[in-house]
This record gives sequence, structure tokens and C-alpha cells, in this order.
Amino acid sequence: MEKNIFIKIIKDSLRNLIHWIKNHPNEFIAIAIILLVGSFFRLYKISQYLTFLGDEGRDAIIVRRLLKYGDPILIGPGTSIGNMYLGPLYYYLMAPALFLANYSPTGPAVQIAILGVITILLVYLMAKEWFGVKAAIISALLYAIAPTVIIYSRSSWNPNIMPFFSLISIYSIWKIWEKENFEWLIVLLISFAFVLQSHYLGLLMLPIFGLFYLPVLIKFYKDRNSKDKDYLNKRKNLIKYSLISLACFTFLMSPLVIFDARHNWLNFSSMKKFFTERQTTVSAKPWTSLPKIPQITTKIFTRVLTGRNENLGNFVLIVTLILLVFIFIKRKKIAKDRISAFILIFTWLFISIGGLGLYKQEIYDHYYGFFFAAPFLLFGGLISETSKFINIVGKTILLVILGIVIYFNLLENPLKYSPNMQMQRSIKVAEKIKEEYNNTPFNLAVIAERNYEDGYQYFLEKMNLPVVDIDAQRSEETIKEQLFVVCELPKEKCNPTNSPKAEVANFGWSKVKDEWEIFGVHLFKLTHLK
Repeated sequence: MEKNIFIKIIKDSLRNLIHWIKNHPNEFIAIAIILLVGSFFRLYKISQYLTFLGDEGRDAIIVRRLLKYGDPILIGPGTSIGNMYLGPLYYYLMAPALFLANYSPTGPAVQIAILGVITILLVYLMAKEWFGVKAAIISALLYAIAPTVIIYSRSSWNPNIMPFFSLISIYSIWKIWEKENFEWLIVLLISFAFVLQSHYLGLLMLPIFGLFYLPVLIKFYKDRNSKDKDYLNKRKNLIKYSLISLACFTFLMSPLVIFDARHNWLNFSSMKKFFTERQTTVSAKPWTSLPKIPQITTKIFTRVLTGRNENLGNFVLIVTLILLVFIFIKRKKIAKDRISAFILIFTWLFISIGGLGLYKQEIYDHYYGFFFAAPFLLFGGLISETSKFINIVGKTILLVILGIVIYFNLLENPLKYSPNMQMQRSIKVAEKIKEEYNNTPFNLAVIAERNYEDGYQYFLEKMNLPVVDIDAQRSEETIKEQLFVVCELPKEKCNPTNSPKAEVANFGWSKVKDEWEIFGVHLFKLTHLK
């Protein structure tokens, strides 16, 4: 019976899709081309372009151990500041892809790329619902070809799932606030759990949810004596789905809580200290971010929307602000739900940018992941709505601006650069170590500016080689007779026997027994001085 229902749902869905395609052939062709272009830019030679350094190797090692040995995972990656840990959801999301790819890191990278393509489709569907087909085509096309978005859509890394889940979160709060569909609370808190466990910058989405959830609460609790059945029904559903969604969120966050409880609330203490004491990293005074908003906004438009061209970024920001003022003036002639969508997107952007303004250190491109889609939705919506009120000259100007933005995004496409071949390099180095390790346990060290051992160690473990991490507190057990040193610096800067790197220093006095150049890096085999 259940099987028949499932088959019927599939048949009905396919029938509806075919019917829609027959009635909207041009729209179907447009979105199909956009998705094909987006897929090509994300999947072409992905195994050669994907990033595979220490962080990616660490993740692959942990997930492989989960799959091979059943090691449960209670925490995710550590953050770069504050001695805090994320939750493990990304590892569990990554596991099926790694398994299906026979433990090749290409599998999880393809998973991220597919998620990126689905995000393009989500941008299209949301823009269409909010502003119409024209806005949907503009927003989705620009998102599909944006260089920064492409780069973070083709490597397996925990922040790279944030654009997908943050977009679902925003759509969910829209459904709750504007449409009063309270079952979307479940989707909201599940997707937000993934956002939070992708990067703690996701916390900046909390004020957004609060601003749009609070009016809903007030509306359905201000009239406690109401006898209206529809009103009472919705209030009942609000309570019901709020509790269910909170339970789902608690369940998804529970591994991290369990870990914390077992380790004297390490994560909670670090987080508390980070937000209350670390004034060199984050300002506790919200108003201090206000002077930084113009600079950060310009940088976001440059890095995300306009193909990293600074002059174009400045120009498009000015155009966007002019169009915003124009829409504000014409707001009475625009449908209420479209104005509501502009309010939501603007709030999303403003709070995100203001939150980043509190951060006192370098703001990297992947920090924008929780609002990647916002500039595209805003820009597409503004062009679409403005074009309804202007003459042919104004429309032509907007079309030219759009063409320039598309051109500069394509001009900076990441595929024009040679593949980094990082995974292939790690494999070749591991294969060479396999040839030279003499069937005895060994230690490993990496000398590099922005890399560490785990990218190479993953393939050594995959080949079942006896690589041992040096533990200074258990030196007799963990320091072996040979140390392989991978140096990614120019050879004259390597100095493998005297490097301050902990793995080299802990190995002790040593000499170079052999050396090789492999795939652009230098590999040294060290043994102890006797």
C-alpha cells in the first residue's frame, strides 16, 4: 500500500512537471541553461580544482575512521579563534559521499558542488515567488557564474554548506512571518542547526529570525480571549510546531552538548570567554560596527556580486542604493508581499554586515556564506521591479549594467586558472613514502605557510601505512626511527633538520638520509643522529 502511494506521488510529480514545461517552455529553457552552466563551472575537472589541504585532510581522516571503525563523532572542526568546536553534522553529511566515492575526497567535493547547483535552483524559485520570472533569471544567472560562489561550491569544507542551509532558513522564516505556515518552523530550526555547525557566524542569523518571529508571537498571543476558530487554530499550530522544531534543534545539537558535558563544558567556557573577554577579536559594542558598514558593503559587492572588480563593485553598490530609494518611493504601487520580501532581504544583509563590522580581524570570503544569496536576490528583485516603472531608455541602461556585471563575472571565472592539483600532489607524495618507508613505522611533518600534515596523512592511512603522530608526552612510544618531511617552500627555505615545526623538533637530532622532488614539493627522509 505504502509503495503504491510512493509511486503515485512520483507519477503525479512528473505529470505536473511535464505539464508545467509544456505551458512554460521558455522559462524551462532559461532555468535549464542556468543550471547547466552552474553545474559545468562547479563540476568540470573538480578532482583537479578542489582544495585538499590540512583541514580537508583532517575531515576526511575523521569521517573515514567513522566509516571504517565506527568511531562516533561528537564534535566537528575546531574554529580558528577562541578554542571552540563546531558540531559534527557536517561530518555525518559528508560520510555517505566519501563512502560512495570509495574514500576518494572527490566524492564529498561533488556533494558540495551538487548542493551548490541546488542552491542556484533555490535562488531561482525564491526570486520567482518574491519578484517574478525576470528577477529569478537575473538572480540565478548571476549566482551561477559568480567566481567567489563557484570557488566555495566545489570543495569539501564545513563552511561550504552554509549558503544552502542559510537560504532555506531565510525562506522558512518568510513562510512563517508572511504566510503564517508554522510547519516551516521545523525546517527553519533543522536548517539553522546545519548553519550553526557549519560556522559560528551563523549566530548572526538569530537576530533576523527574532525580528520576524516576534511579530508572529505577538499577533497570536495579544488576543487571549478570542473565539475565532481560525485564529485559535493557528495559535495552536504555532505552539505545536514551535515545540517540535525546538526538539529537532536540540537533538541535532545534542552531540556537541554531550561532548561539552564530558569535558567540563570546554566549548561553552571558550565561547563565553570569546564574547566577554576577547576584545581584540570581537567588539562587544554593536554601535562600533556602524562606521565600517560602507567599507564592508563595498567589499561584499566587489567579492560576491561583481566578479571581484572593485570599481564595478562601487558602481553597482551605488546603483543598488539608487534603486532601493526608487522602490521606497514607489512602494505604494508595489504588491505588499514583494515589499515584504525586500524588507526581509535588506534586514538579512544589514544585520549580517553589521555583525561582520564587530569582527576586528581579516574578513575572508567564506565568512559571507550565510548571506551569499542575499545580494543576488536583492539586485535581481530591484532590477525587475524598477523596470516596471521606467521608460525604454532606463530599461536599456539597466540591461547594459546587467550585461557588464555578467561580463566581469565570466572574465574572472576560476576555470581560466590552472588546476591546483592538491589532491593529486598528496597522493603522489604518499605513494613515494610507501616506496621508501621500508615496512617500518614512521613519523610525518609538513613545512608550509598554510598547510599541515593531514592532507598527506589521509592517503597514508588510506594506504594502511604505519604513520604515527608524535606525542611529546609519550615520546618513547610515538617517536619512530624515520621521519618523512614534506616541504612546500622553496628548497633553500626548507632546512628540514632544524625546522622549528613541532613534529621536526620533537623528532630530535637528525640527518637527511634521502630527498626527492615530487609534484612541486620536496620530500625528505630523516633518521636519528647516532
